[in-house]
Amino acid sequence: MPKEPIILGIESSCDDTSAAIIYGRRILSNEIATQEIHSLYGGVVPELASRAHQQNIIPVVDTAIREANISKEDIDAVAFTQGPGLLGSLLVGSSFAKAYAMGMGIPLITVNHMQAHILSHFIDEGKAVPKFPFLCLTVSGGHTQIVRVESHSNMQVIGTTIDDAAGEAFDKSAKILQLAYPGGPLIDKYARGGNIHAFKFGKPKIKDLDFSFSGLKTSILYKIQDSVQKNPKFIQEHLGDLCASIQYSIVNILLEKIQKAIYKTGIKEIAIAGGVSANSFLRSELQKLADEKKINLYIPKFEYCTDNAAMIAISGYFKYLEKEFASQNEVPSASLSF
Repeated sequence: MPKEPIILGIESSCDDTSAAIIYGRRILSNEIATQEIHSLYGGVVPELASRAHQQNIIPVVDTAIREANISKEDIDAVAFTQGPGLLGSLLVGSSFAKAYAMGMGIPLITVNHMQAHILSHFIDEGKAVPKFPFLCLTVSGGHTQIVRVESHSNMQVIGTTIDDAAGEAFDKSAKILQLAYPGGPLIDKYARGGNIHAFKFGKPKIKDLDFSFSGLKTSILYKIQDSVQKNPKFIQEHLGDLCASIQYSIVNILLEKIQKAIYKTGIKEIAIAGGVSANSFLRSELQKLADEKKINLYIPKFEYCTDNAAMIAISGYFKYLEKEFASQNEVPSASLSF
């Protein structure tokens, strides 16, 4: 039996600096350095993010190697996020990865961030993995997509947002509610004691499998602004119901589209991925749908929902097996296509 490769994965697409070591499909370490400073500004500040990556990248990689109980000479290849993401942040990760690969004389592997979210399902956790073909609902702050996955390297976007992403709808709604950044998890938290039908918001009418959340965001903004004018304490008095109703509206749009995709494709292997896949209501509603329709549902561990290097490492593993190596001339792309 040939030795399984050891891959160093590096993720720096937004505001988390992460490094992971994978041996075959088994994660040996997955270190993440978060950037708390952005909470002061209510969102990620690109220039501050790239500076923090520069400070964090070496300590994070060093910790990942030590936690994996290996030496740097054991690493067979370096995989890094090429995009999409914030260009300044991507440059830090790609520059480090290219220098490391050149210095150690090992292959370099480029990874698409959104494809990596999907491939996180194949990390060896001792549980079932999706069978090909499957549909993956990828939902994050910057993307909302339904992807038909034929293999580890063959993926097709069959539905996408025409404007804003679901994660952005959560965060902007939280900002309207005067909640701290990041607001998505706080909406999830406060919604648990609220009535999902307390408030009605505008629902987009988008054909086929595409999404739209800009109109919903506007509807939420106007409803809250009008109510606050009449009662300055409206948000405080109805926070739980507002969060529950907003969350229900967003998740309901996602559920309707994935059901439509199941009907159109006939595929009953369904996965979710991306930051919003950590939302408890989305998880529970998808599980209800899976039970009702007799669908095989695959939900990632919480640590693989948000941006992390483990998903970059597993993507690198599959590319390593196919010898899909990159040159030192590769550059990051903020809008890298799927």
